[in-house]
Amino acid sequence: MRPHIAETNIAALTEKAAILRIEILRMLTEAGSGHTGGSLSAADIVTALYFSKMRHDPEDPKWSERDRFILSKGHAAPVLYAALALSGYFDKTLLKTLRKLGSPLQGHPCSKILPGVEISTGSLGQGLSIANGIALGLRLDALNSRVYCLLGDGETQEGQVWEAAMTAAHFELDNLCAFIDNNGLQIDGHCCDVMQIEPIVDKWAAFGWHVIDINGHDMGAILSALNEAETVKGKPTMIVARTVKGKGVSIFEGKVQYHGLAPTHEELEIGLKELKK
Repeated sequence: MRPHIAETNIAALTEKAAILRIEILRMLTEAGSGHTGGSLSAADIVTALYFSKMRHDPEDPKWSERDRFILSKGHAAPVLYAALALSGYFDKTLLKTLRKLGSPLQGHPCSKILPGVEISTGSLGQGLSIANGIALGLRLDALNSRVYCLLGDGETQEGQVWEAAMTAAHFELDNLCAFIDNNGLQIDGHCCDVMQIEPIVDKWAAFGWHVIDINGHDMGAILSALNEAETVKGKPTMIVARTVKGKGVSIFEGKVQYHGLAPTHEELEIGLKELKK
């Protein structure tokens, strides 16, 4: 068994996040469909988890002592696929098959056909409930593994999210740490126009969570928040990550139309040029 070796150098992790973004753009352009904005905005968070914080073993995806990651915002599957490929769960060439017939890289993650995917997600609002169940199960099995769950900000408009928030606090799930990819945009526009979610920090705190508010593109801040979460006892932790939709490529940043729009080949070249700097 060869558990993944954690990277602690912030510059190296920042570079790794840029590589994830490059792979995201390439696979989405090849597919001709998919979710660009929310995959790019979450790249720094996912990089910190897979290449620094989480204990996991690509050679043994079902290792009982692994940390678990639940991508509740399943439409951002490209960022998860990029992390899994670069971690060694499968050959990177498979990324070119995103959303193609017969590929294990479906538009939303499927745990039945792809190693490293903990649970099939994509129906928004359900991931945190699943994470709760896994965290409770780990407690019953007396395992010290942790559960990480990534939600979208628009996703927190779902009622089930708040049922799960109450549950996690009630059962004092301090082995659970969640992120909100708070980029301010969802498929129909600005979150504040569709359904206001602020004051998001106060809401999660009122539900009994330990809340950390950070810049979701500052790798040092992400790692610091993850370290802090491990010290919290008796309650779950929510990390509100303030991010930019489409982060890393100027023509995508802050533009709602790229929520579910893949790059053209011309846009890909612009993105690669910027990210390779």
